[in-house]
Amino acid sequence: MPERSILLVEDEENIAEMLRGFFERDGFRFVHAFTGEDALDMLRSRPVSAVLLDLNLPGMDGVDVCRRIRRSSDVPVIMLTARDSEVDKVVGLEIGADDYVTKPFSPRELLARVKAVMRRTEERPAGRTVIDVDGFEVDGGRRKVTTPGGGDVEPTAREFDLLWYLAENRGLALSRAQILDAVWGYDYFGETRTVDVHVRQLRKKLDGLPLSTVWGVGYRLGE
Repeated sequence: MPERSILLVEDEENIAEMLRGFFERDGFRFVHAFTGEDALDMLRSRPVSAVLLDLNLPGMDGVDVCRRIRRSSDVPVIMLTARDSEVDKVVGLEIGADDYVTKPFSPRELLARVKAVMRRTEERPAGRTVIDVDGFEVDGGRRKVTTPGGGDVEPTAREFDLLWYLAENRGLALSRAQILDAVWGYDYFGETRTVDVHVRQLRKKLDGLPLSTVWGVGYRLGE
């Protein structure tokens, strides 16, 4: 079984030590960086299973760190922050974070969310399976989408997972709760905005994708 490892990017020592004990008791290798610059250096030299990233960091803030991570890696990123406004959550998700947990938080819930994003990473579609949705070819092997015009688009890891789930269930109206449970892999916590943000990003990247809103329910891909 591959080693499970966590990189925490957090400048508060007491939070770091509390989480270190909690994750190490569950069998994780735990790595801690105080700054965003240190975190990026660590990621270049040692791959990890997931990143817990605070937004309020000295020097480079968490938003910039997440953007830089996403330029070269699809490692799961969970924002861990005291900022709890909807705007901050949307920004975090739009730049490629997989999840968002606000302080104060339950370490047990945080651990569950980490395991969920890791599970989704491990269960991503393999092989050369391709699903066609009105001319958009969703390729599970390459994790890319070919548009009807022949261009290739490479969504973020979470965007692709969402698109793949919708494509596998094309024609069906899926609730936000169903999507959260299937794509994010944890029981519904009320963050329906998470789904809405990723749907909006898919629509921007894949102009003409037949992804419709089913009012009072959720979303449907195709007819």
